[in-house]
Amino acid sequence: MAICYENHRPKTSTDRSSQNDGTSLYKCRKFLIPDISEIAPCSSFNQDQFKKPITHKDEIWLKIREEARHDVEEEPILSEYYFRSILSHCSLESSLANHLAMKLTNSNLQTNILCEIFMGIFNEDQEIRKSIRFDLSAVKERDPACISYVHCILNFKGFLAIQSHRIAHKLWSQDRKTLALLIQNRVSEVFGVDIHPGAEIGRGILLDHATGVVIGETSVIGNNVSILHYVTLGGTGKVCGDRHPKIGDGVLIGACTSILGNVRIGEGAKIGAGSVVLKDVPARTTAVGNPARLLGGKENPMKLDKIPSLTMDHTSFLCNSPDYVI
Repeated sequence: MAICYENHRPKTSTDRSSQNDGTSLYKCRKFLIPDISEIAPCSSFNQDQFKKPITHKDEIWLKIREEARHDVEEEPILSEYYFRSILSHCSLESSLANHLAMKLTNSNLQTNILCEIFMGIFNEDQEIRKSIRFDLSAVKERDPACISYVHCILNFKGFLAIQSHRIAHKLWSQDRKTLALLIQNRVSEVFGVDIHPGAEIGRGILLDHATGVVIGETSVIGNNVSILHYVTLGGTGKVCGDRHPKIGDGVLIGACTSILGNVRIGEGAKIGAGSVVLKDVPARTTAVGNPARLLGGKENPMKLDKIPSLTMDHTSFLCNSPDYVI
């Protein structure tokens, strides 16, 4: 399912040397994309992925293609990479399936096989297709380091790890557990993110930096949650059954935080960086420290009036907490 594009690569200045106009590849400002019907497929390539035409309803995909063309104009040396990854595809799902397959392939997992599996999941699950777009918007809106949607798709391993998990979770729910665990292992090796395929994750998720994130099998994460690097949603020992945290909508979890056991983090709560949470955290409250404590105390905790996962504000509690010790 990987794209055969060798005969359709954009011509470089070397190819046009006979013109002898002295134009350098780095000064080239024109990038021609062949019509998708003109691409000669490889023998292993499944053309079904291109049958769905681009429509104006998918504004994010249209924006991604626009951004990709702009990037190629700025950096012509990337034209082949962008063509293979973005511009040769007619849907976000096709592009993402191909890009993930290229990332996760190894000597035992062929790219075309992975791509067919991923496209099969995307085609049959509308909720996953919607979640991809919510996740893209979440990264673009909340992470100031994200300069474009196409930058997110190609370079943000947190986004790619979440989409890989969505595929693995679907396979897990279909009782294809061996394949789901194999994908989990490859994601852990490639992206440094270890999410058990049994974990349930909502939409609008931001894994900021993502390195070292570990999410256990029975974890449940709501919608519009923001999680930073080296966060663990784990168990407390060898307990079987439902043993991992439940994270409500709109929660912000700071870097290097551990939330352990079958505890509940209420909607709109904030967990400060470096905290260790072993008990339930009420909705719209802030927990900090090791072991974590509620700001304002258990009986009258300070309530947040904004959704922390959207504001990404990690330090506002400092000015409201006179007993805070550095």
